[in-house]
Amino acid sequence: MRALPAVTGRNEFDALVVRTDFEDDQAWRAVVTALMQPWGDKPYDADVHFVDDPVWSGATVDEVLAAVRADDDVSVVFIADRTTMRSAIHPLLAVTTLTREDCEDDEDYAQLIEFGRDFRTVPAGVHGVYANLSIGNLGFEEYAAGAGDDSEGVFRQ
Repeated sequence: MRALPAVTGRNEFDALVVRTDFEDDQAWRAVVTALMQPWGDKPYDADVHFVDDPVWSGATVDEVLAAVRADDDVSVVFIADRTTMRSAIHPLLAVTTLTREDCEDDEDYAQLIEFGRDFRTVPAGVHGVYANLSIGNLGFEEYAAGAGDDSEGVFRQ
């Protein structure tokens, strides 16, 4: 596993989006545009910290997690990978950063990853997922279960 640079300069209120596929700049611009749209009922401004550096090209989920785990304010990272770029709906991979060591016990961790340690979400879902996980309003497993209920396996808010 290769070591990736630490993510710096992220505000704790910013959702973290890491680009790992650099094949299609037009698709990436579409993802960024979608992520920067106001969200919610109010609506709220979109707060996103983008990691858009070719050094991350082809990074695996485990490599991304190893690089972002030092940031205690990140409970979920959103990865713009090959699937994100090739799909018309640009579903990002949402991955929990929590490990067994972050949980009270094995049962707590098993519940957290009951539906897996990742799921896909449309760009419009990123902000609600990040906000609710950050304040503990909903759990990762609830979003993963919601994605699992979708015919394409994507959380659609």
